[in-house]
Amino acid sequence: MELASKYNPSDVEAKWYQYWLDNKLFSSKPDSREPYTVVIPPPNVTGVLHMGHMLNNTIQDILVRRARMKGKNACWVPGTDHASIATEAKVVNRLATQGIKKSDLTRDEFLKHAWEWTDEHGGIILKQLRKLGASCDWDRTAFTMDEVRSKSVNKTFIDLYNKGLIYRGVRMVNWDPKALTALSDEEVVFKEEHSQLFYLRYKIENEDGYAIVATTRPETIMGDTAMCINPNDPKNAHLKGKKVIVPLVGRVIPVIEDDYVDIEFGTGCLKVTPAHDVNDYMLGEKYNLPSIDIFNDNGTLSEAAGMYVGMDRFEVRKQIVKDLEAAGLMEKIEAYTNKVGFSERTDVAIEPKLSMQWFLKMEHLAKIALDPVMDDTIQFHPAKYKNTYRHWLENIKDWCVSRQLWWGHRIPAYLLPQGGFVVAETAEEALQLAKEKTGDTTLTIADLRQDEDCMDTWFSSWLWPISLFDGINNPDNEEINYYYPTSDLVTGPDIIFFWVARMIMAGYEYKGEMPFKNVYFTGIVRDKQGRKMSKSLGNSPDPIELIEQYGADGVRMGMMLAAPAGNDILFDVALCEQGRNFNNKIWNAYRLVQGWEVDQILAQPTSSKIAIEWFTATLHKTSLEIDEQFSQYRISEALMIAYKLFWDEFSSWYLELIKPAYEKPIDAVTYQATIAFFEELMKILHPFMPFITEELWQHTQERKEGESLMTQLVSVVDSTQIDQTLLQNFETVKQIVSGVRAVRLQKNIAQKESLTLKLIGKNELPSFDCVISKICNLSSIASVENKDETAASFMVGTTEYAVPLGDLIDVDAEIKKLEEEVNYLKGFLLSVKKKLSNERFVNNAPAAVVAMEQQKQADAESKITSLQETIASLNKA
Repeated sequence: MELASKYNPSDVEAKWYQYWLDNKLFSSKPDSREPYTVVIPPPNVTGVLHMGHMLNNTIQDILVRRARMKGKNACWVPGTDHASIATEAKVVNRLATQGIKKSDLTRDEFLKHAWEWTDEHGGIILKQLRKLGASCDWDRTAFTMDEVRSKSVNKTFIDLYNKGLIYRGVRMVNWDPKALTALSDEEVVFKEEHSQLFYLRYKIENEDGYAIVATTRPETIMGDTAMCINPNDPKNAHLKGKKVIVPLVGRVIPVIEDDYVDIEFGTGCLKVTPAHDVNDYMLGEKYNLPSIDIFNDNGTLSEAAGMYVGMDRFEVRKQIVKDLEAAGLMEKIEAYTNKVGFSERTDVAIEPKLSMQWFLKMEHLAKIALDPVMDDTIQFHPAKYKNTYRHWLENIKDWCVSRQLWWGHRIPAYLLPQGGFVVAETAEEALQLAKEKTGDTTLTIADLRQDEDCMDTWFSSWLWPISLFDGINNPDNEEINYYYPTSDLVTGPDIIFFWVARMIMAGYEYKGEMPFKNVYFTGIVRDKQGRKMSKSLGNSPDPIELIEQYGADGVRMGMMLAAPAGNDILFDVALCEQGRNFNNKIWNAYRLVQGWEVDQILAQPTSSKIAIEWFTATLHKTSLEIDEQFSQYRISEALMIAYKLFWDEFSSWYLELIKPAYEKPIDAVTYQATIAFFEELMKILHPFMPFITEELWQHTQERKEGESLMTQLVSVVDSTQIDQTLLQNFETVKQIVSGVRAVRLQKNIAQKESLTLKLIGKNELPSFDCVISKICNLSSIASVENKDETAASFMVGTTEYAVPLGDLIDVDAEIKKLEEEVNYLKGFLLSVKKKLSNERFVNNAPAAVVAMEQQKQADAESKITSLQETIASLNKA
């Protein structure tokens, strides 16, 4: 088949992806081979591909394709996440455009809209991944709310409840007033804010004086039920045993004493609002203080506040400051910088709130998940994230697993008419448990009410490596026994707590072993200025548009060239251009070879025989280097080695060495060896660049239907196969060739002009003379005692080489050029000597600086001497 003159990705990519699908080349079933399993970090079901996905899935695909070519049974399982908060917010927004409020709908009516949204927008991202070349087993596509996964989640919840690890209670939680749900601690992002510290006057009861309290949140004073001082604080000792009056509110509250209060902060007096601050809540529990919840779920003030009812909390802050000032109850206001918690999903300031929630005790789970990472049973790449992991597990809090949402896995708990609850998989099972618990045999399903809350999205995705193979519902099935534990997880360090740590917990709790052997942490994709990519900055390119412009292989390569593990990626579109250029290089190299006429009876030149031996050794050596990089998960470095192998060693050296003269044929032995090398190079490059490599591999010889490069095994090499002496000698040859090329360049001598090469002394590499002669267009190479007066010389190691120039140069012009260089160096030498003759400089400058100037003097003097000798030789000539 004739190749197109120019590589066009759009002609190739869709064709070969469909071919792979048609021949079920991504499909995996348990067999006798070693499994290699990867589970995709499930993107949001209604999401679209962004640059982070591109990076993550490119890395996964490289690992999966390479494992396939290593003879492993590679299984890459795709799927999507139901993303409770994000998806529910999108559905609520769409309903709002139709004039429908969520509160106007029943749960079932709302869920109907949510499923419609999911069916309409779901799966787009998985289709987009196909354009990237992702070799997932698409028949295994899962969804965190499909039947198998939902059943797994409910079973797990019930099991943990029955083990006493899940409990229900009123606790202080992180409340998102926009999403109207509780959040776990990991879903709160702390940001530094330039705010204010307000000093409020609390009148001491039955006295004229005031106690001054510093607070950043004056809008919460309606919930104050005590003031607290440190018993060791002399400046506030006069307040001991007294009561104070909450400003504007008029409520009399006690002054309590506790070591918790920081004497140095503000005035040392702390307002205690148990319903709206985590630390105040603990003080309230300790001293049995009343708790007044002054906020509605949406962040407006409730009836319980008694003032500013219905106003937004931040509007109240502005108004109450004015009212306190008007009443003479504001002592002063200072600028203050503090950290405020925001919802990771909605970017709204969270509100600490007392709420009835479901919690999972984490102490036992944290304990079983810590050691396997710290002792490298599970390896993190890069290892620096082990410390982050350890710190979180050693300071872990119970996980709030309930969310006040409808879209998600509904908590399988049923509330009883007389109080209390039972936890069961179905309403029928719940009824049976309820009858046993209450002793009331007259109870019916209608008497039970299922808890309205659903589970945290992460409560489904923490089971992902197990539930994808139905290991919760059918713990001893063939697939879970074969594919688990999975091999490599590729993810971002931002979800090390949300997901990675919790999967490890679930793995050891439910399978008694790790969920994966290695975790490869990608960096954050940033623009070339180092800014995080975002829609608002307009610096996040559309991945699909990039693929259309540069081809999937070009974009994959562009991403990986800038992607060392764990470090942020400074992405520049120019890298995709470099990727596209490399595609063109590969394409043109094959077209060059394919275009040669082959002569079956032509004898093989010695230079070609040596070139084949050298490139065989180079190929073996480089294959081992790439293996080593992959073993350390240095995928970017592995690509760079493969890139240089093709561009430098194969194209710039090997092809130049074996290339036949213009319009002359090539011998059959060399041609067949070159095609075989090309096939090996395509194997090495395939995981990185699957499309162009498949296209060219299919061209190198007749292939059967269903045959594919992606299932070809890469050659197994050991170091004993590598001729190190040959490689070392060839490096010397390269230096000699570079020396001759430099002479041609400096003296402006065309490649077609034949030269001779003299070496002063013994020729240590005579067997390579034919190689050097071919590349450099030399008529002869000879050893001499002395070099020609007109020769241009260069050193390789300790051997001097000379190229006699004779009539090839204009002697007068050359002398003039050299004299100009001598004059320049003399001027430079004068300035250096002047500096070194300055005693102040020599005595006061650092020794290293003086030594550097002395070296400059010696170098300049040496160069002048050498140039003057050359000028003298040319004058004699």
